[in-house]
Formats: sequence, C-alpha cells, structure tokens
Amino acid sequence: MNYRFEKDHVVTIKDFTVDEMESIFELADEMIPIAEGEKKDDDLYGKLLTTLFYEPSTRTRLSFEGAMKRLGGRCIGFAKPGTSSAKKGETLADTIRVAAGYADVIVLRHHHEGAARLASKFSDVPVINAGDGANQHPTQTFLDLYTIQKTCGEIDNLKIGFIGDLRYSRTIHSLAEALSLFDLHKMYFISPEALKAPEYLLEELKEHEVQYHQFDKPDAILSELDVLYCTRIQEERFADRLEFEQVKSCYRIKKKLLEKCGAKESLKIMHPLPRVDELDTDIDSSQHAVYFQQAKNGVPVRQALLAMVLDKNFS
Repeated sequence: MNYRFEKDHVVTIKDFTVDEMESIFELADEMIPIAEGEKKDDDLYGKLLTTLFYEPSTRTRLSFEGAMKRLGGRCIGFAKPGTSSAKKGETLADTIRVAAGYADVIVLRHHHEGAARLASKFSDVPVINAGDGANQHPTQTFLDLYTIQKTCGEIDNLKIGFIGDLRYSRTIHSLAEALSLFDLHKMYFISPEALKAPEYLLEELKEHEVQYHQFDKPDAILSELDVLYCTRIQEERFADRLEFEQVKSCYRIKKKLLEKCGAKESLKIMHPLPRVDELDTDIDSSQHAVYFQQAKNGVPVRQALLAMVLDKNFS
C-alpha cells in the first residue's frame, strides 16, 4: 500500500482528517513486527532525529527514539533544557534554526503553548509536537485512537468518558478534538469544578454536534462507558499550590468502584501515564487495563509518523 503524506509538520490534531489518521493506523499495523524486533527495516537509514525536550518525558521520548532506531535511523538531542543553550538565554527560534541544520526531523516538547507552531515557522525540516504546555499532544492522540480501535474494534459509536484533570490535560484536549471528527455523538467529562474542561473545547464539540455531559463523580455514568480515559492531576500546571492541594487526590479508580458501579466487563481503561494515585494497581491485572498496551503502541504509531513525514511517498 502507498501512503501519501501532505503535511510538512505535525503540530496539532486539528490539521488532520479522519482519512489521514486512518492511513497512519494502517501503516502502524505494518510496523508492529519492526517495533517488536521481529523484522528488520532500514528505510530511515542515514536519517537523523533530534529530540528537544524542555519538559520531562519517559514514554514519548523513548518511543520516538526507539521508533527511529528500529527503522535504521539515529537520534541526537537533549532531555534536560539545563544542559542546552536555553540556560544561556538562547531563544527557541534560534535553537530550532540550529537543530534543523543538524537533523532531518525535530521532535519538540515545550512548556509554552504554541511553541510547536512557532518552531515550525523557523524550521526547514519537519517539526513534530511532543506536547506544548496544556495545549496539544497530537502523537499521543494518534496512539490513543489506535489503541481504542485495536481494543474496542472501532472508534465510532462508543461511549467515552474522561476523568481527572480536564483543564490542563493536553492529551484529553487533543483526543476529544480528534474524536469529534468521528461518528461519536456523546462524551462524558468527570472532574471537580476547578478542573473542568476548558470552554473553548466544549464550544468545538458543539460545533461538531457532539453532546457532552459533565459530572463531578464517576458513579453516575461508569456503568454506561465503553472507554474510561484517566489522567493524573498535574501539579506542575498549577500556579497556586493551595489550589492543587484541594484537588490532588479527588479520584481513585479501583476494582471495588468498578464492581460497585456495575462497569461493563468490556470497559477499557486508558491512561497516558505516568500515574500517581488516581488509578489503583489492582486494575493492572484486570481485563479492563489497556494502558500499558497503549504505551507500547507508541512505537509503531510513531514509526508510521516518522516514515511518512520523512518520505512523503512511503510505501
């Protein structure tokens, strides 16, 4: 199968259509044997990826580097801005200009919303957004959608609930926006008042004729859901420490809660990780847990993206 990729950069999920996302998933399926080391592939031999991570990361950075190396490419970059010239006051624009001269693709994580869009304006090579503040995390969204499709058999017509930090979670913002493009007419948001989904996101859902329902506890809706997407309360996003203390342990998903609320046996529980105390380890061995598979899916999905963005007629 031939894959035509029309994007110069991967900045926001809003730039992608359902057909484009599905082409990524199809190629990701083909990448699984390579991702798992069962098949060797050197399609990206001679290509160089640079990772510029101004915020901490485990899964995103390692899966991008693993994806690149599994396809025969190599990686350079930094995982701590304190080891880069950013500590000396170098602007992001200048760092991007320099990195673009060294590598064939840039993967950027930054604490400022809009950083990836800015970077794309100064780069001669593709920029892939690995998270910009509380804004977007498009590659996480691709692997989230891929996981839903693989574990539920489809994306359309599901009942999907989001619980936790709906205000600051870039993974939830990106995923909800992407889901609104599919044939999915309802979403369920569960959070304390202080962490409700931002108004702009709710307005976008209305524009796509998606109904949303808001709850402050999961009990009332848990039995209805096909997918429950959990997130941690992100301490690093709070300007006010007291505000964080008031909400930091507001939820804990446990097997007892699932049983009490009559959750479906087929319910899939997802989490972008890392988790703190919002998702109990007693879920890990249950049929509901798909979050470690979700993380593993990051490699074939990011392999597909790298292959497509570096060779726009990849086949």
